[in-house]
Amino acid sequence: MEPNRNCPLFGGAFSAILPTGAIDVSDLRPVPDNQEVFCHPVTDQSLIIELLELQAHVQGEAAARYHFEDVGRVQGARAVHVLSVQPLCLENLSLRGCCQDAWSLSGKQQVAKENQQVAKDVTLHQALLRLPQYQTDLLLTFNQPPCHSRSLGPENLSCPPWSLSNFEQLVTSLTLHDPNLFGPQ
Repeated sequence: MEPNRNCPLFGGAFSAILPTGAIDVSDLRPVPDNQEVFCHPVTDQSLIIELLELQAHVQGEAAARYHFEDVGRVQGARAVHVLSVQPLCLENLSLRGCCQDAWSLSGKQQVAKENQQVAKDVTLHQALLRLPQYQTDLLLTFNQPPCHSRSLGPENLSCPPWSLSNFEQLVTSLTLHDPNLFGPQ
């Protein structure tokens, strides 16, 4: 399994360090153009990077909560519960030059997978990076299903489950290379 790697995103307009074993979901199924989605090769963990329209009507912590609740609504969550919301230190971000505001949120959502009736509590860690000069909210999400869902027997130990530090590295390493992605400024 290859080590963490700096990976081009959105056609090279961004890059970030992805954790070991990250599989590009667009190689498996269609993914919307405003998303980059990666899954773990063994667990049901996933990482999502989304370029969203700036929600200027919400600010600060309320913006982080807004996006968390919106993800829950889109996923058809039966319940959403915010555990914590913290400001992110802009100095730690590679995007510090263009990110005006940044928040991290951890919470749980009760969701059922496609074609399944039983809803499970999924822990989500999110980072919201606000880029108002590009009219964009950049939302990064780390989905951690319960018990990593799949068997982690000896044959699967070549790629351990991702950790919160892997997600933090993704968030802090995210770099913008081509602002033309956002259109003419």
